[in-house]
Amino acid sequence: MTSDIDKTAGPKDTPPAGPEAIKAIPVRHYGRYVTAVIAIGILVAIIYAFGQGKINWHAVPDYFFDDRIMTGVGKTLLLTVLSMVIGIIGGIGLAVMRLSKNPVTSSIAWFYIWFFRGTPVLVQLFLWFNLGLVFEYINLGPIYKNYWSDFMTPLLTALLGLGLNEAAYMAEICRAGLLAVDEGQTEASHALGMSHGKTLRRIVIPQAMRVIVPPTGNEVINMLKTTSLVAAVQYPELFRYAQDIGQNSGAPVEMYFLAAAWYLIMTSVLSVGQYYIERYYARGSSRALPPTPLQKIRANLLSIGRPKGGAA
Repeated sequence: MTSDIDKTAGPKDTPPAGPEAIKAIPVRHYGRYVTAVIAIGILVAIIYAFGQGKINWHAVPDYFFDDRIMTGVGKTLLLTVLSMVIGIIGGIGLAVMRLSKNPVTSSIAWFYIWFFRGTPVLVQLFLWFNLGLVFEYINLGPIYKNYWSDFMTPLLTALLGLGLNEAAYMAEICRAGLLAVDEGQTEASHALGMSHGKTLRRIVIPQAMRVIVPPTGNEVINMLKTTSLVAAVQYPELFRYAQDIGQNSGAPVEMYFLAAAWYLIMTSVLSVGQYYIERYYARGSSRALPPTPLQKIRANLLSIGRPKGGAA
């Protein structure tokens, strides 16, 4: 006996068909291809022009590791380090003076920064070198006394010209870093009984370093290049030695390219160091540090041959 339900039931309903699979078609950026072709064409044209120029490229490797060039590289690095030490120490002092509530101290620091940032480094170098017209003698009592021309050697001129100028820029960098730390951090540390000096060392400065380090790294790289100006005051560094070799060998332009290559090598090494220092001070600001260039290369190499959507 068939039930009423069986009599009224019709054929089984088929489930509705699902949506058609969407076929994704990647957007073609023809403008990128055209721009890449034009850029490569310009690069090839520049390389070809330099290759066809009347430049003796063989002179560059011949003098690349010359004793005078290597001496110049060493003096350039030494001058960079000493000038930056003067600039950083002076900049910290000036930053503290600028933040002082004493109007006289703050005004002196402001005037110093205004003067040294407002005049070119080359002009400052010549001023230091020729201050003998104002101060005939340098007299420190029983400690030291001599003519200004004998006292102001090319090395001292270079250090004063570069270091004191750098102090003006480092003062603003340090001041910006200290102001970037929230005042609540200082108030909380004082509430815990920390002294002002301990608060600076333990709380303020470590947080300010994240702001101070990147521009300071740029200043170091800029200082390395700015040392070439001291050739004007007769201090022998890389650029000065390259000029002398170029005049004696009859290949002045080639020696300029040699000097440029050495500057690129040194600035590249400093840039790598700056990257890792910034990464070190970024530990407290992010949960996961960005991968280093070596880690990125290793990850890309390991991903070669790995099937899409699954593990190797």
